[in-house]
Amino acid sequence: MQSALKLLYPERCVSCGEPVEGMFGLCGACWGKTPFISGAVCDVCGTPLPGDDEPGECLKCDDCMQINRPWSRGRAALLYKDNARRLVLSFKHGDRLDLANPAAGWMARAIAPIQEQGMLLVPIPIHWTRLLRRRYNQAAILAQALARATGLEYAPDYLIRPRHTQPHDGMSLNERFGNMQGAIVPHPKRGPKLEGRKVLLVDDVMTSGATFAAAAEACNAAGACDVFALSLARVAKDA
Repeated sequence: MQSALKLLYPERCVSCGEPVEGMFGLCGACWGKTPFISGAVCDVCGTPLPGDDEPGECLKCDDCMQINRPWSRGRAALLYKDNARRLVLSFKHGDRLDLANPAAGWMARAIAPIQEQGMLLVPIPIHWTRLLRRRYNQAAILAQALARATGLEYAPDYLIRPRHTQPHDGMSLNERFGNMQGAIVPHPKRGPKLEGRKVLLVDDVMTSGATFAAAAEACNAAGACDVFALSLARVAKDA
C-alpha cells in the first residue's frame, strides 16, 4: 500500500516542490542551499565554531563564555539564514506544518552526539494570546515530531507562559533577558513531574538564548536534574 501511494503521490522537496527520494525532505539543490550546522560547534548553544570537530572536546563560543547559561549543553540543526530562514518562517507563520517531520529528522541528527537516555522533550511554551492568533505552538509541533523520530518522551505542558512578553526585535541583550524574567514557570499541576528528570528544551530559533534561559530556570526550579537546549535554527554572529 505504501509503495502504491508513493507512486501516486511521490514525496516532494519541502522547499521547491521537486520530487525527492528518502526522508530528508529536501532535493539535492535545496540541500546545498540550506546552511546545516556541522563540524565544530559550541557545546552549550550549538553555534558553529572555526576548526574541526574533535571527539570529546568541549568548546564554547564567546557568548557562552560570558553568559551563565542555566542549561548544560545544546545543539542546533541549521543556521538561521538563507533557505533555512525561509523554511523556519514558513513553518512558524505560514502554516507549513508539513515541515515538522523533516525538521525533526534534522534536529535528531544534531542532538545525537549529546542525547541521553531518559530525556524528557519539553517545548518552549507560548502565551495563550499568541496561541490564539497563531493556532499552534511551533515548538510543541517540533517536539512532538522529534519524539516520534527519537523515541524520547514528550511532555507538551510541563511549562507554561503566564505572562505575555514583548517581541524581542530591536531589543538589546539585557532587554531580552529582562523581558523574559519570570515569564516561563512550571505548570502548577504537571510541573512537579520535572523533578529528577533530564529535560531537553525544544524551540524553533535561538537568538540570544533569553527564552531558553527562562525555560531552563523554570525546569531547574522544578527540580530537573539536568537541562539541555535544542533549536531548529541558531542565529549566529557574522554567519
